[in-house]
Amino acid sequence: MASALTAQSGSAPTGDAASARRPKIALARLRDLALIPPIIIITIIGYFVDSNFLTRASMTDVLGSMAPIAMLVLAESLVLLTGKMDLSLESTFGLAPGIAAWLTLPKGIEHGTDLVPGAWAVPIALVIGALIGAVNGLLIVRLGLNAFILTLGGLIALRGLLTGVSHGQTFFGLTGSQMYLGSATWLGLPTSVWVVLIAFGFGMFALSRLRAGRSLYAIGGNVDAARAAGIHADRTVWIVLILASTLAALAGIMQSGHLASVTSNQGSGAIFQVFAAAVIGGISLNGGKGSLFGAFTGVLLLFLIQKVLTFAGVSGQWFDFLNGLVIVVVLIVQRVVTGRKDD
Repeated sequence: MASALTAQSGSAPTGDAASARRPKIALARLRDLALIPPIIIITIIGYFVDSNFLTRASMTDVLGSMAPIAMLVLAESLVLLTGKMDLSLESTFGLAPGIAAWLTLPKGIEHGTDLVPGAWAVPIALVIGALIGAVNGLLIVRLGLNAFILTLGGLIALRGLLTGVSHGQTFFGLTGSQMYLGSATWLGLPTSVWVVLIAFGFGMFALSRLRAGRSLYAIGGNVDAARAAGIHADRTVWIVLILASTLAALAGIMQSGHLASVTSNQGSGAIFQVFAAAVIGGISLNGGKGSLFGAFTGVLLLFLIQKVLTFAGVSGQWFDFLNGLVIVVVLIVQRVVTGRKDD
């Protein structure tokens, strides 16, 4: 925490402080790479389960399928780093593209209203995501409401809103712009994969090199100390909540484009998978710890495991059990290896 605040104030650490920081930095970097061996092991196991596992088509399918959830993991990780939670991202994931489809689809087609030209579908979805984040920020930052309880209520309310607007049906016949991110390819890979890689890459750069990015760690570690160091904690948290909801809307656009539809329950239960990926990737639920690289490897590991199980003939109905089990196992391993309680 002290190192984060030192970086914010711009003063250089003393020699003793710098020496003390080196083991911590090395340990943090080692933890970022902790999931690389399991990923390699799972990949090898997958090859022995079915030699087609390592084909280009199979790996492309894994990356394409995980891209929307990976974007959700990125969004939630940013919020978690500040010491907050946003459960409503799951519903924003479905509501934003759902409202966009409702407004742009022709009348008589899957409850469309034809109120807005189809070319506006993506901007509408992103604006809806930003508005949800802005409202969450208002209630959390200004009114001081508990983020967990508030966004849990938001998850339920937004899910109900999508169900009401869609009449419990699925939106088909999406516009070309709403389909593009989930169906197009760049250089042989789904466009959504490239967007996710760019987003994670920029996020890693911002968190490590930019003052605004490093402030997330300071706020999540000790918000009072962060304020004392001159960081505008409330404004930063508000911006992060808006950004996270916008990213969740973008993730929903990817998912609806990938499936060529928006179901009335799109994203239902996704938040558990998101938390599983973030936790096993090293993101602390109490804020101030973790990295986006770790979060990315977390979601990659989960989807590789699911792919191996699919090749092995295991039903997808077991995947929720797997996600929960992975969290428990990783927490136990971390406790044994570090010898410290997870704070």
